[in-house]
Amino acid sequence: MNKRKSPALTVDCVVFDAEDRLLLIRRAQAPFVDRYALPGGFVEVGETVEAAALRELKEETGLEGRIVRLIGVYSDPNRDPRGHTVSVAFLVAGDGAPRAGDDAAAAAFMADWRALSYAFDHARIIADARKLMGT
Repeated sequence: MNKRKSPALTVDCVVFDAEDRLLLIRRAQAPFVDRYALPGGFVEVGETVEAAALRELKEETGLEGRIVRLIGVYSDPNRDPRGHTVSVAFLVAGDGAPRAGDDAAAAAFMADWRALSYAFDHARIIADARKLMGT
């Protein structure tokens, strides 16, 4: 049996609406309690990263989504204070009225997303998504 410890696998979703508002949650749990973050979370055993992203989006915001494209893979060992995590980030299409669920204290499309401070490395993920979108 292999006793080697591996990084945890996570996903993050970047969802903009037609008004250029960004879907964000406010974290209800540590780390980064009350900080803004992208919807996302841990991939479950037997689950694809794409399925995990859409599941986490639904659990945290109540929204159904559709994967548009891969933004990137984020693997800095220090991106999460709980330990080494690797996140696969997706640009996702989805709209509707978000409602907080799971470990989100709040969920909303935010117009002032450029002025906010984010948990983890989510500011970098958002910037990379905007580059891919050509904006």
